[in-house]
Amino acid sequence: MRETETTVAGETAASAAGPENGEAFPLREAHNLVSDLMTPNPWIYWTDFLLNIVVGWAAFFTALVSPLFSLWQIVAYVVAVLALYRAAIFVHELAHLKKGTFKTFRIVWNCLCGIPFMIPSFTYDGVHNDHHRRDVYGTREDGEYLPFATRRPVEMAGYVLLSFILPLLLLLRFLLLTPLSYLFPPLRKIVWERASSLTIDPNYRRAADAIRNDHNWRQQELAAFLFAFVIVTLALLDVIPYSVLVLWYLVAAMVFILNSLRTLAAHAYRNPGEKSMSHAEQFLDSVNVPGNPLITPLWAPVGLRFHATHHLFMSMPYHNLGKAQRRLVNGLGDNSLYLTTMRNSLWDALRRIWQESAQATESREKARHTE
Repeated sequence: MRETETTVAGETAASAAGPENGEAFPLREAHNLVSDLMTPNPWIYWTDFLLNIVVGWAAFFTALVSPLFSLWQIVAYVVAVLALYRAAIFVHELAHLKKGTFKTFRIVWNCLCGIPFMIPSFTYDGVHNDHHRRDVYGTREDGEYLPFATRRPVEMAGYVLLSFILPLLLLLRFLLLTPLSYLFPPLRKIVWERASSLTIDPNYRRAADAIRNDHNWRQQELAAFLFAFVIVTLALLDVIPYSVLVLWYLVAAMVFILNSLRTLAAHAYRNPGEKSMSHAEQFLDSVNVPGNPLITPLWAPVGLRFHATHHLFMSMPYHNLGKAQRRLVNGLGDNSLYLTTMRNSLWDALRRIWQESAQATESREKARHTE
């Protein structure tokens, strides 16, 4: 039975992103078309982030003081979610920016966004970079990849529903596990390996050296603990209302829900994990959703609607991905393989992976009954 499942999954992966397709993709031509788009513009980063974090927190406090379930509160809540979601996604850019650059931006992002939401940048630093390594992507060592398209659809639903408890788990991680891990040294290793990474694979174990930029991760961890401790203590002492914590949870949960849906739409998730994939195969296993320029960035902000293009050129700053997309579509001598990464919308991307998952499940059931 295990061999049958592996075969079905392997055939599915090969049919969509097999070596023959990877070898045919014009990597050199694509690089030549966009080689001038690799330099990040600090003004764009600062303006984009500061605008969204200010709007997000202003909307948060507006929702906090507005009458319960009033139109003002509902609108403020939606604005807070979308603005703070975009601000939070800059953690992805921090993971890719050239080592040693944007140091002040990293500190400011952590202070205004990462630490208040219990996602300091060290939780993504190094971990996400492994996701782009040719010998790691799509394998069991990749914490950001699960072969959803080859598994039961219910696993995707479970992944999205996990978003409802994720804010509480992160709060417990920094509020309780941080001090406990220093009081009980054997717990330190467990916390680092199993509770210090923003990944989607619950079996992922973080390597001891999985750090690229955030060598001050202990200071970030301490800051997150102190922030959580102060806010929770003030709420318990009735200095601040409990509604602050409730609204924080509701905003964080919705941000994680949006991000989980975006994550499901980011890849085809067909690789069963037994072998690594070439650079071109990784690209062909990823997804672009250019979509509506006003609506799509709300659920796939900071360039993540061009996720396949990002996997093709992971060092390209987010503000140039749209331009790269247009050049590649119009400039490649043969753009047919590039176009296979395109999806029309979030619904289209989710529908396709759900259908593939359902078909794979049905094939396994048929194979099981014929044994």
